[in-house]
Amino acid sequence: MATQQLPADITRQGRMHPEELDAFLKRPVMCRLGCVKPDGMPYVIPVWHTYADGGFYFVIRERADWVPWVLRDGRVSLCIDSEQYERVLVEGTLEVVEEPNVGGRWVPICREMSLRYFGEGGLAYFQKTLNEPRWLLFVRPSHITTWVGGWAKRYKHSDW
Repeated sequence: MATQQLPADITRQGRMHPEELDAFLKRPVMCRLGCVKPDGMPYVIPVWHTYADGGFYFVIRERADWVPWVLRDGRVSLCIDSEQYERVLVEGTLEVVEEPNVGGRWVPICREMSLRYFGEGGLAYFQKTLNEPRWLLFVRPSHITTWVGGWAKRYKHSDW
């Protein structure tokens, strides 16, 4: 079993500064989107994201099972975190920018995501799937919580 290495600055604790937040959200860190199924059960799905225009863009396959659920109730939560004790938690409302189409505004966003998440190899995936209709969705945050580092003081019973 591989041992994870602690980040060099594990002692840094607190909210991300705006520059840290921007830099973190430009990295290929997976986002988990949480919504509510019609039966009331929570549902969480990993998705690629692009942070721009004060919110989060998602390019989603036309037949994704969960899209009808967020169309019914647009309240969602996002969790974007790394193994280096960095996290961004978002509460917001999902909006439809484009219904499923081929060749819409989603294309340059999807291209950027493919490069960010898979490097040059991602372009082959992008090119191969360009003829597949996709939704362009946007989450407008109502609340964002960020954190870097280990335990916040409020969780500790003593100083270490």
